[in-house]
Amino acid sequence: MANLKEIRTRIASVTTTRQITSAMKMVSAAKLKRAQDAVLQLRPYVSKLSGILTHVYQYNDGFEDKVFFQPRGNSKVLIVLVTSNRGLCGAFNNNAIKLALSLAHNEYRQALESKRLQFVCIGKKRCRLFTFEKVPHFG
Repeated sequence: MANLKEIRTRIASVTTTRQITSAMKMVSAAKLKRAQDAVLQLRPYVSKLSGILTHVYQYNDGFEDKVFFQPRGNSKVLIVLVTSNRGLCGAFNNNAIKLALSLAHNEYRQALESKRLQFVCIGKKRCRLFTFEKVPHFG
């Protein structure tokens, strides 16, 4: 059976753990509030961007005639990969990288093998994998 000193030590450690947990909860609540405020500030930009993209999509008649939509044969291929700067965004980074690599290996295999495929990487969580995969990239 535990003596009085062990019980007091246990009570003190539980109290200390409770204080640490409470402090961590307050810090995370403050970070969540800051993130929510940042999202609310982005709403006008998102609505304006959505309007612009809707307008472009509605008036895309004749785009097939433009030079950007013409097949070019054996030209270079550039894939732009956008990832986050931090890793706490679920599977977003992994899904974006997997999609880019599958696109490179499936759709543009010939360009990849002939060194005509390059990536532009935007975001901090991107280029480590491309260095490991030995895929030419910028960023």
